[in-house]
Amino acid sequence: MTTRTALLVVDMIGRFDFEEGPALRRRALPMARRLARAVADHRRRGQPVIYANDNFQDWQMDFRQLLEQCLRPGSAGAAIAALLKPERGDYFVLKPKHSAFLASPLPVLLDKLKVRTLVVAGVATDSCVLATALDANMREFEVHVPSDCTAAATLDRHRRALALLRASSAARTDPLLA
Repeated sequence: MTTRTALLVVDMIGRFDFEEGPALRRRALPMARRLARAVADHRRRGQPVIYANDNFQDWQMDFRQLLEQCLRPGSAGAAIAALLKPERGDYFVLKPKHSAFLASPLPVLLDKLKVRTLVVAGVATDSCVLATALDANMREFEVHVPSDCTAAATLDRHRRALALLRASSAARTDPLLA
């Protein structure tokens, strides 16, 4: 059976309108430029790109509505959403909590796509990325959390989350881009 690698983009289509949102957005924007190159590379290689995003507790909003809201001029997340706007052929799931696996269709999607290696990128390294990577590891995926395609509100929190993933052998954390 052929297995595949997928790129999971966590919470990059966002409003950044919460307490730590401005600090996270400042660190996420330069990272989003690198992540956009990684997304293009995965698409070029025919590897699935999957967006996993919070629904902001709006249980009547779908992903397209969320994207439209985040792309609006003046939205705090507009520049990042424009850089990482999904394209035809990409996948998306809405997640109600930190891990993209919890109460979402992600496990079924990954199974149908025959994915066994998961590159988890996005924000925040010390929250949703960490929870998703640990969940993926527990589900026996090979996990890579690239240090150059993830961000947290502070550099210290980013580094501590990556160190935890390395120390627990839950994920590789080397840079994705050379």
